[in-house]
Amino acid sequence: MQDIKTGADWLVTAFKGDKYELDYSIQSLIEIDKFFNANTKNGAAIKGGRLSNNPGSILFSIGAYVGETFIKNIAGATWQTDDNDPQGEINVAVKLPDGAVVFPVQKVISRFKNGAEDSIYVYGHHITKDIVQEPFDESYWNLSENGGPSKPWWKIW
Repeated sequence: MQDIKTGADWLVTAFKGDKYELDYSIQSLIEIDKFFNANTKNGAAIKGGRLSNNPGSILFSIGAYVGETFIKNIAGATWQTDDNDPQGEINVAVKLPDGAVVFPVQKVISRFKNGAEDSIYVYGHHITKDIVQEPFDESYWNLSENGGPSKPWWKIW
């Protein structure tokens, strides 16, 4: 549990240095997708990017942040950990008040491997939409592969 809190707090500070603003809101999960867009390509870390060295601890910290975001936005959500599980850092889960269990670190690993099809923001919004009642941020669809806004399709030609 302490590693989760430490990892999430570390991530907020580290991302701030790269101009990604994390405030534990569901909308801040867009910043996580921007980070992945800027630092990965085809399921691998971009050479010289933030994930090119020690990706495991960074992915864990991102997953910890995602889980902490759920817990801060969903009353009654709790972490589930198993210190006897040899893959406990990957299998750490958040239990939601309705009994559903989500695995934020596993989702983050999927985002790293599969790209935007495993969006963290879309995942987080879907899980929390009925509770938080925050409208979907349509600006998400304008992210480019490098993390910033993409060109409108009519300006490509």
